[in-house]
This record gives sequence, C-alpha cells and structure tokens, in this order.
Amino acid sequence: MTTNMITVHQDKLGGPEVLRLIETAIPTPGPGEVLVEVRAAGVNPIDTKIRAGGMWLVPPFTLGWDVSGVVAGVGEGVRRFEVGDEVYGIPDFPHLAGGYAEFVVASESSFAPKPTSLDHVHAAALPLSASIAWQALVEGARIGPDQRVLIHAAAGGVGHLAVQIAKSRGAYVIGTASAAKHELLRGLGVDEVVDYTSTDFGTAVRDVDVVFDLIGGDYEDRSLPTLRPGGLLLNITNPPAADATAAKAEAAGRRGITFDLDPNPERLALIAESVDAGHLRPIVTETFPLTEVVKAHELAEANRTTGKIVLIP
Repeated sequence: MTTNMITVHQDKLGGPEVLRLIETAIPTPGPGEVLVEVRAAGVNPIDTKIRAGGMWLVPPFTLGWDVSGVVAGVGEGVRRFEVGDEVYGIPDFPHLAGGYAEFVVASESSFAPKPTSLDHVHAAALPLSASIAWQALVEGARIGPDQRVLIHAAAGGVGHLAVQIAKSRGAYVIGTASAAKHELLRGLGVDEVVDYTSTDFGTAVRDVDVVFDLIGGDYEDRSLPTLRPGGLLLNITNPPAADATAAKAEAAGRRGITFDLDPNPERLALIAESVDAGHLRPIVTETFPLTEVVKAHELAEANRTTGKIVLIP
C-alpha cells in the first residue's frame, strides 16, 4: 500500500478558495483506532461554517465528519472491526479527524457497519445528518404515532432524513420548503407542505406537538405559536443560547430544548437497520471529486440544495 495520501487542507479561515489539496503521510492507527480508506465523504453546513469562521477550531486542519469506506488497518485493542470491513461514521466529532482525504484514522467507536443496501456515496450522506435527526426526534422528542411534527428546511440534508424518521414512527409531518421541493417531500410522505416564500407558517400552522427547527434566527420565535400548549421546540442551530430558548418557550407555555450532537456507534447501527429495512433513504443531490472541493463548498453555501453533497476521493 502507498504511504502517502491526498487530503484537503486549509491553513487559514475564509471562503472556499482557502481549501487546497496537499499530499501527506497516511496516518497510523493507534490503540483503539481504525484506519479507513475513504470511499466517499459528506459535506455538511457545519463544514462551511468552520472553514469560514473556525468556531471552536483553529487552523491548520482538514474538514470532514461524514465518511463511508473500508477498514484498511486496525490499532491495538480494536475488537469491533477487521481489515476489509465496510464502515460508515463520524470520525471523532467534534474534534477534527479529517474526512476530506483518501484515508482517515479515528477511534473505532466513531464507526458502525455500513448499511448493506447503500453504496458508499449514499452511506456517506447519512452519519452526521441522520444522527442529528435521530437524536432529536427519537431520543429527545420520542416521536410516536399520530403526533403532529413541523420540520423546517424539510428538503435539506438533515430535514429530508428527519421527515422519513418521523414518518416511520407514525407521525403526521408538516414540512416547510420552497414550492419546487414540494413534490419531493410528498414522495417522502410529508402530509402537509408549506411554501415559506409565500405563506407565513407561523399563522398557517397550529397545534403541533413538536417543531424541529433547522434554520434558527427568527424561526424560533415564529415557531412557538404553532405549538400546542406543552409542545416541544427542538433547536440545533444555536446551542450556546440553550437557556434563552428554554426560558422563551417556558414563558409561552411550551418547552424548548437545544442540543449538540452526541455521536455513538449504537445510534449509527440503528440508523443502518432503518435504512436496510426500507424506512430511510438518503438523497444525494450532487457529487464532486475531491479535487473539486471548492465547487462543492460554493454549492453548499448557496443553501439551495436538496439532500446532501458528497465528495469522492
């Protein structure tokens, strides 16, 4: 096996143009770690935000937390995987393991067996987005039959998976999206679609049990009146403001929860089971070779994509 690999590197914050390809040594897995040959890597909104503003990270670094690939090496003490296993996962989130590369090394707990019914491109569209939706709706809200759920940005990377997860549990789903995406959402099982460009969802929607806010900003305030008394607002867009969200919801007679993703392999395994059972299917809107990562980030920042963008090393 070759000793070097191509990786996407940035040594300063800024626009997509700061992303550049470099050649570096293939990492060696340490105790409890696996080396994965990356077959595909998903692009997430958090990637573009960190590239531009750093958030909790300081360059130099390599982005990428959505990975699907094949185990190429195992460190001491690894028990769950062997060389040749097909896996997918979220390498060491929120620390940087660097999925935008030909190989990535991370703890074995970052990965689970890849859904057998998906190729690597579609599997790479799942880990981060599906984990967020699952943690919020299944573990947080405990969505069940006949509950009314409002999902904002329902056709987006997280939203289209959240729709399917809620529907698989018997919920009545209302989704906000532009008119061009309504047919897609109906195909995913959405019961009502609201065109946010022409309709104020804050007055058009009422008596929902759960709102899953994937946009933030004024959507939080506008969503509270759509909830029934005691209803739950789920917010992942501004974790530092969690206390303010909870207080605002409580004042309105509702509940508000803001959470950070807490990845684990057990959840990834459940997501894979749901996929292989036919309940969950990721949509990939565009693929790019690793050499065109700048174009991938330009498209991601346009905020007009349906489903996910995936890089192929």
